[in-house]
Amino acid sequence: DEYQWKGPFYFIQGADPQFGLMKAWAIGDINNGDDEWGEEIKLAEQAVQAINKLNPKPKFFVLCGDLIHGMPGTQRRKDQEQDLKNVLKNTDQDIPLVFVSGNHDIGNTPTRETIDNYCKNWGDDYFSFWVGGVFFLVLNSQLYFDSSKCPDLKQAQDVWLNEQLAVAEKHKCKHIIVFQHIPLFLRKPDEDHNYFNLEKSVRREIMEKFHKAGIKAVFSGHYHRNAGGSYRGLEMVVSSAIGCQLGEDTHGLRVVVVTDEKIVHRYYSLNELSSQGIEKELLDMLAKQN
Repeated sequence: DEYQWKGPFYFIQGADPQFGLMKAWAIGDINNGDDEWGEEIKLAEQAVQAINKLNPKPKFFVLCGDLIHGMPGTQRRKDQEQDLKNVLKNTDQDIPLVFVSGNHDIGNTPTRETIDNYCKNWGDDYFSFWVGGVFFLVLNSQLYFDSSKCPDLKQAQDVWLNEQLAVAEKHKCKHIIVFQHIPLFLRKPDEDHNYFNLEKSVRREIMEKFHKAGIKAVFSGHYHRNAGGSYRGLEMVVSSAIGCQLGEDTHGLRVVVVTDEKIVHRYYSLNELSSQGIEKELLDMLAKQN
């Protein structure tokens, strides 16, 4: 049923609730300073409340990684995960949650064990799903960042991705949209490699594959600031965090409207989305039935 286009819809994208980072960042101890996350709990609660009030309801709420700050094997991780789950279980039951793995969720250099632990807690580290004729792919971007400790897992994702893109072509889907934690690039496809984007040769290969497959947009987080650019019709959308801000943006969520022809999105601060909801221009797009 979901293979068929049924008219415009929208979803909510959030990223980096990252319970524990605000304190760690404030005191300058990124590795051990995450012993408090009351502020992040409040922000995540505000995000859930804002989403629950929206009318019409979004088709789903996707969190693009770094659910918590504690890296695999660190002491506060279990508590951070439990507190985030306690907040998220208040999401309206008609709004499915989609989780994307980030570097803090599975480690900068993931292993089979860290990925297995993530999967037990949050679900698969990569998968696909359909909503109203649109094909969504969730990828584990850590496997592109550093798969040195689990090369077979990277290879498995690559094989799977090629199969999924063949499926998308066969079903003549309306759009293909990708979610991953680390952006391909922040502003320009040929920018230098740094902590916040993928290495150039890896990036080029993925961008070319996505372009050939007709993928319209990649949504990510990781940067804790809003950014983005495009490559041959592929839009790279980088959303700032629900949690700790590293730039001038505010704690927020992105509203993404999918129409017959295009994908339109806007970043809202949590306060804005809570108090005003979605603006008329986007609601009008949703009301146009094809």
